[in-house]
Order: sequence, then structure tokens, then C-alpha cells
Amino acid sequence: MADKITVRNIVDFMNTYCPFNTKCEWDNCGLLVGDASQEVKKIGFALDITNEAAAYAAENGIDLIISHHPVIFNPLRSVTKGNAVYTMISNRISAICVHTCLDKALGGVNDALAEKLEFKAYPLTDSGDESMVRVAEIDETNGEMLAEYISRKLDAGVRLADSGKAIRKVAMCGGSGCDFIQKAIEAGCDAYITGDASHHNFLDALASGIALITAGHFETENPVMSKLMEEIGKNFNIEAVLIPQYSPVKYIK
Repeated sequence: MADKITVRNIVDFMNTYCPFNTKCEWDNCGLLVGDASQEVKKIGFALDITNEAAAYAAENGIDLIISHHPVIFNPLRSVTKGNAVYTMISNRISAICVHTCLDKALGGVNDALAEKLEFKAYPLTDSGDESMVRVAEIDETNGEMLAEYISRKLDAGVRLADSGKAIRKVAMCGGSGCDFIQKAIEAGCDAYITGDASHHNFLDALASGIALITAGHFETENPVMSKLMEEIGKNFNIEAVLIPQYSPVKYIK
């Protein structure tokens, strides 16, 4: 009889794939809910462990959820019925959350985004938080054409601040990646692709002469979840499923 697979086995693998100690200082990564010694027979993957995702896991015999966003980030003031953490504990479901460590990892969030966009990308730097940014050289295009292409590839509503310049070199960082725009400018990038941006981010980008394109936090990060599921499948003989999940944002024209 084969040895059972435990939560600890999966934690150890994830800590090799995207080492938890590479996370940003403010982040919360690793085993956040559950029992490391518990046997795992079925894993669910979700960008966010929402109440609905936890309920789905409980209803479908999932023992462990691997998510990108931490299910516990800010201090919890209560854990009551209907809350995701309560549901997980009540149903003996563990949670491994790999946030900024997965943003930085080779084969992580931003490589999955580049792959989805069919860009051959490389890290902006090899250390520091800006190492999560990916850079790609592309065929010359313009802001509107690139934004339309991204919209099609990610099936996303896209916002564009167009510098009006030709675009040959792009940087990308899924989610909320505007902190690194200046580094992309210094690297000679003509456009920056991310999930979220503020009004002032758009103004600052235009003032700096770089096009800024946002394609949604969920849409720019979610491609990594199927990639993670594939990696688990390569390394463990275990049932794995994507928990159904959609962007919480609707675009009204």
C-alpha cells in the first residue's frame, strides 16, 4: 500500500516551488489553516478562499485548498458560522496560501500571465520585490492594439492610458503591480501591464511616457491556478480540481 500523502508533503513541495521566505515582508504565506499531519486525498485550487469556495470544498470532499491570496491576512476578530475559516476548520479542510512568493517564483503568477499572453518573458531583476515583474520584447505595436490583444487573450475588460509611443518592450505584473512602474521605465519598457491602477497611477504613467494597461486583478492572476494544479499532478498521484471562481467585478458599458 502506497504511503499516504499529507498536508505536510504538499507544504514542503510548495515551499520548494515558491519558497515562502521569498514573500514580501508584509505578506502571509504558508499553511494558514489545518493540520500538517492530515491525509490529503483531494486538493482544490482557487485564487481566493471565499465563503463560497470553502463551502464548495466542504460539499465536494476537498481536504486541502491551495490559494494565491491569503485566507488570513488581517487579524480575525471573529470566526463564526458561514465564515470561510470556520467552514474549513469544521470540515477539516486545510489551506496553503502562496501569495507574493508565487508572484516572484519562476513558473508563478507572472510567468503564467506572460504565457497566457504568449510573450517570452524574463524577470526584471533577480532580487527584491521587483523580481516579480516580467519583461518581454514584442513585435512593434501601439497602445490600443496591445490593449485589445490583452483583452482578447485574458477575456478581460481593459483600461488604457496611452502614451502615444510605439511599443516594443513591455513589463507585466499581475494584480496590484503599480509600485514597480518606475523600475520598468528605467529598464526601457514602453508599456506596463497590471491588474489594478489608480487615477494617479494613470496620470503618472502618461507623465513618464509609458503606456499603462490594466486588465483586472482576477484576470491577470488567475491563470496561475491551472498551472499550479498541473505541477501538483506531475508530482503527486492525487485528485485535484479547480474550484469554480469568477472575477467579482463586472464591467458595465
